[in-house]
Amino acid sequence: MIKSLLLKLMWFYQKFITLIGFGSCRYYPSCSEYARLNFVNNSLSSAFYHSFTRILRCNQLFEGGIEYPLLDKLSVKPENLTVETIKYWLVPNKKDRYYIIKNFSYKG
Repeated sequence: MIKSLLLKLMWFYQKFITLIGFGSCRYYPSCSEYARLNFVNNSLSSAFYHSFTRILRCNQLFEGGIEYPLLDKLSVKPENLTVETIKYWLVPNKKDRYYIIKNFSYKG
């Protein structure tokens, strides 16, 4: 319930509020997209922590760059996959941690 409310608020922010400061984020994906991916794929506490630290680093004191969110645990192991059925690519980072990269070919 809380997670769905937060995701709706982020959707509203991305659709209407970010038009004011378009292109001002120093990272890719943007901080709001990074937070959304975290809330969709991780626990609330982990998503809050990682999103908060990312927002704190999004200023002129830090270089910025490409930084994908990390998935805390991989619990589902799909069987029948095609490129069109994969929503996110998971790239291993550390033991049981994966970078979450959006698949633009996803048709779901």
